[in-house]
Amino acid sequence: MRKLTYFVACSIDGFIGDPGGDASSMLAFVDEEFFGFLTGEYPETLPTHGRRPLGIDDLPNKRFDTIIQGRASYDVALREGITSPYAHLREYVASRSLKESPDPHVEIIAEDLVGKVRELKAEEGGLGIYLCGGSQLAGELLGEIDELVIKTYPQVYGSGMPMFGSGFALTDFTLEAVRTFGNGVLVRTYARGR
Repeated sequence: MRKLTYFVACSIDGFIGDPGGDASSMLAFVDEEFFGFLTGEYPETLPTHGRRPLGIDDLPNKRFDTIIQGRASYDVALREGITSPYAHLREYVASRSLKESPDPHVEIIAEDLVGKVRELKAEEGGLGIYLCGGSQLAGELLGEIDELVIKTYPQVYGSGMPMFGSGFALTDFTLEAVRTFGNGVLVRTYARGR
C-alpha cells in the first residue's frame, strides 16, 4: 500500500501561512544547504515551473509520483497562469467549487475525497502520494495521512492558517527522524502510530 505524506512547511508555532495563507516569508530560509536537501531528498516537491529555470528539471522523482492539493494551494499557480504546477507528477486538486479542470493533466476531486485517496493508496507502485496542502484538506484527510514531514522555519506567526484545519481529533504519530540546518530550519519526520 502506498503512503500519503503531508509534506508541509510551518512556523515554530504551527502555522502554514499567515491568516490569508501567505507563507512567502519562509522562502528566505531556502539557502544553499536547505535547497540541496530539497533537491537531494524531495526533488518532486518543487513545482515544475521552478525546476526548469534552476536546471533541475531532469531530477527523477524519489518519493512521490502523485500529488493532491487543495483549491487554495492550486490557485497560487493559477494566478500566475500555471495550470499544471506539478507536471512531473499525477496531479489531483480537491475542490467542490472548481467544476472543470483548466488542464487535462489535472484531475478535480469534487466528491468522496477520502474514497479517492484510499483508491490511490491501494495502487501498486513504489512511490507515494504527496499531500501538498492546505489546512482544510489536511484536516479532512487526517485519518488517511501515513507520514508527516514537517519543515519548521524559525519564525513565529502568532496566528494564521493552522497545519490542520479541523476539529479536535487526537491522532498519534511516532517521531522517525530529525534533521537540523544551519539556517535554523528543522525537518521532522513522523509515522502514523497505528
